[in-house]
Amino acid sequence: MSEFRVRPATTRDVRAIQAMLEPFVQRRILLGKDLVVLYEATQQFVVAETSEGELVGCGALHVMWEDLGEIRTLIVVDEWLHRGVGRAIVEALESNARTLGLSRLFCLTFEVDFFTRRGFSPIGEQVVDPDVYSQLIRSPDEGVAEFLDLAHVKPNTLGNTRMLKNL
Repeated sequence: MSEFRVRPATTRDVRAIQAMLEPFVQRRILLGKDLVVLYEATQQFVVAETSEGELVGCGALHVMWEDLGEIRTLIVVDEWLHRGVGRAIVEALESNARTLGLSRLFCLTFEVDFFTRRGFSPIGEQVVDPDVYSQLIRSPDEGVAEFLDLAHVKPNTLGNTRMLKNL
């Protein structure tokens, strides 16, 4: 059985990240991302790589505010599910979040049990004060709109649960 390690993504990983993402887009689990968007976000990603150099998972940490980040595009290929890959990716992203000075992490997920086991809890609508909300609403980022639970992203988030973890 092959082992894996989690490491920061490089630009050489982006096409493999997109290939891992595509089946989840087809199943309507994750939103698709243009290749240019993935390249722009390379520094946000970590990847899980087997000892043979195959990528079997990834995840990204997106900073939303001074104390708040989002775990996004968390993927583990089907053959590697239930082998600790997702947990290791989340742990790496949490470590990165702490290094950046974040104290809270948000995710929007169908995998409620997985994130609950990692200390996340479902959240309501108001999780930032009105001053921060007024700043966040200016962001063009769809993930921020999902966090704020804005009406224009609701068709893309049906069935997902908004969750938060205090680090």
